[in-house]
Amino acid sequence: MIATRQSYGEALVELGRKNKEIVVLDADLSTATKTNMFAKEFPDRFIDVGIAEQNLMGMAAGLATYGKIPYVSTFAVFAAGRGYDQIRNSICYPKLNVKICATHSGVTVGEDGATHQMLEDLSLMRTLPNMTVISPSDDIQTKWVINEISKIQGPIYVRLARIPTFKIYDENQKFEIGKMVQLGNGTDATIFATGVMVSESLKAQEQLAQEGINIRVVDVHTIKPIDKEMIIKCAKETKKIITIEDHNIIGGLGSAICEVLSEEYPTKVIRMGMKDRFGKSGKGEQLLKYFKMDSEAIVEKVKN
Repeated sequence: MIATRQSYGEALVELGRKNKEIVVLDADLSTATKTNMFAKEFPDRFIDVGIAEQNLMGMAAGLATYGKIPYVSTFAVFAAGRGYDQIRNSICYPKLNVKICATHSGVTVGEDGATHQMLEDLSLMRTLPNMTVISPSDDIQTKWVINEISKIQGPIYVRLARIPTFKIYDENQKFEIGKMVQLGNGTDATIFATGVMVSESLKAQEQLAQEGINIRVVDVHTIKPIDKEMIIKCAKETKKIITIEDHNIIGGLGSAICEVLSEEYPTKVIRMGMKDRFGKSGKGEQLLKYFKMDSEAIVEKVKN
């Protein structure tokens, strides 16, 4: 098991060796965000701006105007929350080439509690024009994402987690930004999941299979642009549609899926996630169970 924030740190070092235009900025959290790996190897291309998230985004925007490719990191609650104005007006409006890689997202941040459990960032970021929003699910996918976005011009928000998750993919798996990954061909239900929820969904898939219920799990690693074709395909091929996210069910993955289906192929959708409330302090795994977002809750929801 490995947390996607750890995968991010490792991927940054590899990317830094290949591309000298990569610069990394952090806001006094490099040990937690794992950008300290890059800082150790490339101290002349690393900037710790201190506890100043608005300045973090502004400096990244300035570096981008000089041809650098800034990777900006802090906790999701500080990146999308405190830095929102600068992301909107200094990065997205001029469509600058800044990669915002926010760690410690969702209720699975755990013991830090409600003030640090960012449950609104997907909603905030996907409504911004020019912004691409990505939420990888495992080590392999995260490393691919970090490398791939260096080749794409424009603002990108990558949502990373604190909690370790199982490796889902092998080294040969092919990904494409804007294209979901279907895992399994079950027709009893489709679970659209993103980030750490993909692992929980796959556990549920295995449990349900033992009871003769065959579901497919769809890994929605790209929230924006959303893969309309896959959403419509699954709605046509399966009896039930469920979405699950470590995020408020308002404005995030569930909302994005519903927006597509309401216009293209009206379908009933059950949204699982944080139901318009703040989190609590506790271990990430315990909180998933408490808020009915773990594999057992998914199994129960499918059966009901």
